[in-house]
Amino acid sequence: MSRLKTIEWTNGIVRIIDQTLLPDQILYIDIATLDRMYEAIQVLRVRGAPAIGIAAAFGLYLGVKDFDDGGDINAYLDYVDERAGYLATARPTAVNLFWALDRMKRVARESAVNAGINTVGALKKRLLGEACAIHEEDERMCRAIGEAGFELIKDKGCILTHCNAGALATGGMGTALAPVYVALERGVTLKVFADETRPLLQGARITALELSEAGIPVTVICDNMAASVMATGQIKSCIVGADRIAANGDTANKIGTYGVALIAAAHNIPFYVAAPSSTFDLAIPDGAHIPIEERGRGEVAQWCGTEKKTVPDKAAVFNPSFDVTPSKLITAIITEKGAIFPPYTANIAAALTDE
Repeated sequence: MSRLKTIEWTNGIVRIIDQTLLPDQILYIDIATLDRMYEAIQVLRVRGAPAIGIAAAFGLYLGVKDFDDGGDINAYLDYVDERAGYLATARPTAVNLFWALDRMKRVARESAVNAGINTVGALKKRLLGEACAIHEEDERMCRAIGEAGFELIKDKGCILTHCNAGALATGGMGTALAPVYVALERGVTLKVFADETRPLLQGARITALELSEAGIPVTVICDNMAASVMATGQIKSCIVGADRIAANGDTANKIGTYGVALIAAAHNIPFYVAAPSSTFDLAIPDGAHIPIEERGRGEVAQWCGTEKKTVPDKAAVFNPSFDVTPSKLITAIITEKGAIFPPYTANIAAALTDE
């Protein structure tokens, strides 16, 4: 089974697939500076909450690796904080971005205080090691999510997914698509319906590409076809990723996910969310507190980055990138720690604090 690899550290640079070019072109680009990583995250060259976290960790290292202020440890730690603050403004919704940057900042300060690291050069090596660890951990978490999710969907035959939460959104085999890859490894071929996912077509361009490259049957449908396809009885479960999950289980994911969850509930179809523990934000009680990114007019008013207009100039455009699915519509949340079922507030807290 072949899977596209979205991000890797090699020879002092970060290599990513430029996902703005998919599926027409699979182009690997090299990122060697913080500013370049900022741009890559902001314009969606790298996307998907786990992959954004990994990219942020490596991006921060790129931003501080050339620091030289006479070896002043405190000045270096302040610079790490400043550069992390800048990178945190790239996108507002995916909590993995902030989780990874906070982890890198914490490791830098704890290393200086508790680990006896007393040179800037040693701290730089420690930060690179932590970025690599975040990447490696994500790969393991994807595998664990796949194993846990497989048990829930192995007999479903056909699933529907929205946006892309596969290998191209993570450092491993994905979140929502990981159970599908595990199924294939075990000789169980699941059919996938992929919503196209307007306005940027992540389902049509990216999910369909990576599944077809892996030999998994995938059918792309327009977003407004989901209800009618579910009504035929073909779809046995829905599984999506997440960009932020509140303490009560309310989940922010790509715009249109809420509608899919409502349709699934109307047809008594299980609706699963798959995400690593780093996607949970226990500091916010519910989905009303999740910041929702609004993106530019052109993504809706022009066809997929081209000059072809799809909206007249005098018409306004509203372009939120995410919506929030209430936890009451979610059958289970699949994490690397296993599946979490309602009641979510208590069970999420228990799962994330269980050592």
